[in-house]
Amino acid sequence: MNTSAAVSTVVVEARGISKSFPGVKALDRVDLVLRRGRLTALLGENGAGKSTLMNILAGVFLPDEGEIRLEGRPVRFANPREAREAGIAMIFQELNLVPQLTVAENIFLGREPCRGPGLVDYRRMNAQAAELLARLDLNVDPTTPVGRLRVGQQQVVEIAKALSTRARVIIMDEPTSALTRHEVEVLYRIIADLKRHGVALAYITHKLEELPHVADDVAVMRDGRMIGVAPLSELTPDEMIRMMVGREIPRQVGGRGRPMGEVVLRVEGLGLRHPTRAGDHLLKDITLEVRRGEVLGIFGLMGAGRTELLESLFGLHPDGLSGSVYLEGRPVRIRSPIEAIAHGLALAPEDRKAEGLILEMSVRENTSLACLGRLTRLGFVRSAAERQLVEQYLKQLRVKTPSLEQRVRNLSGGNQQKIILAKWLATHPRVLLLDEPTRGIDVHAKREIYELMDELARAGLAIVVVSSEMPEILTVSDRIVVLCEGRKTAEFSRAEATEERLMAAALPRSDHGMSGPQPRPGGPGSAAG
Repeated sequence: MNTSAAVSTVVVEARGISKSFPGVKALDRVDLVLRRGRLTALLGENGAGKSTLMNILAGVFLPDEGEIRLEGRPVRFANPREAREAGIAMIFQELNLVPQLTVAENIFLGREPCRGPGLVDYRRMNAQAAELLARLDLNVDPTTPVGRLRVGQQQVVEIAKALSTRARVIIMDEPTSALTRHEVEVLYRIIADLKRHGVALAYITHKLEELPHVADDVAVMRDGRMIGVAPLSELTPDEMIRMMVGREIPRQVGGRGRPMGEVVLRVEGLGLRHPTRAGDHLLKDITLEVRRGEVLGIFGLMGAGRTELLESLFGLHPDGLSGSVYLEGRPVRIRSPIEAIAHGLALAPEDRKAEGLILEMSVRENTSLACLGRLTRLGFVRSAAERQLVEQYLKQLRVKTPSLEQRVRNLSGGNQQKIILAKWLATHPRVLLLDEPTRGIDVHAKREIYELMDELARAGLAIVVVSSEMPEILTVSDRIVVLCEGRKTAEFSRAEATEERLMAAALPRSDHGMSGPQPRPGGPGSAAG
């Protein structure tokens, strides 16, 4: 391609972009070019500056220095609406939806079709939303309030929202982090279609296995700087990782030879009624156990009941629950999170910002929040003891923060996740429940969390981990329980588990006639119920 042709394909260009937040230099003179019909994958550890750079392109932040050019013309966006009107749309990792509004209202928020002054044409809006949802293979009524959808479904709505703008540039921040395999395949098809229509795409991801499916170019950032940009064909995964972290990361081998003790948590016949559909269940007849020093993985597709299982154990659904729960052999009835914590359970939730943190509070306050009872005397927090406890866990988890008083909102996603883990570890739990603990976390931070899980299990903690990433569940688990449509369909040891076996057990029973290995009747891989 000659120089003039290359220039003609440039849609948006960032030149010398710098941005600082209190105590943090997020971007330092960063350059980036996005070209028509090509997808640039943006890689880097949490805190590398990827999302900050994309938020500047999308009008969320103003740069402190530098220039944005759109098709050769300098532009400066005061807000996301101005960026959308100029043809730049962003799909945010942290969902930017209004829970009380319907799916259609969220998709067209601020751009509602009207049939007169001030009169929204709901029929046309719902019909257009239905077309977008059908294109994305999401079987949801457009009049459904978004707050009723699971996180993965909400992420598909975010994608529909971006597609509805007919943008020239679409930015995707971890778009597959909560999607099922089918939804991911649909997204790949949509990306290919967008490229054929000349849309320039930026794609933030930590999943290197996605790159062959979507990427043309790779841009790697580290510590707020652009380390390098190259065609995907010129980089190996190991080279990308070295660029991201500046060092070689050894492969994960944790879990081997870990001693296990007695059963800490046992669940028998656990069921959870559907809150609105009479006679239907979110969970039905689930039996499982986890031992001291063991990591039990829970795998399943969207709607399998993984999150509902952890929430039920943590006392979030007491009214519709049936079955029995035993802790160290003694029956317990957990009717609230307070009771769960008192019994030694801890839950790191899937949606860290909405359910795991108080974003306006400091690192110190969030970390000590769940164990303040141990840190108070005569109603006052013992500041020295609190700081000592917080510093201990921040050091153990390698949390990057300029100070203990930094607002959690200003930390990267990976460091926010570590703060949640620190908060719960400070309660000295017997059972740690982890729901998608590495969602939206970079390669190096994942490695750190895997190592932490292994260390905690070796110290005798019982861990139950839910993950939608099959390689992750295979990496960290000693045993794996598979759920499908609220039921336990299989259980595998680490040695027995394969991707094919997990997927066969996770698919609805109407699809279980597929060829391939099946769970062994009567053994650890046998179906339940």
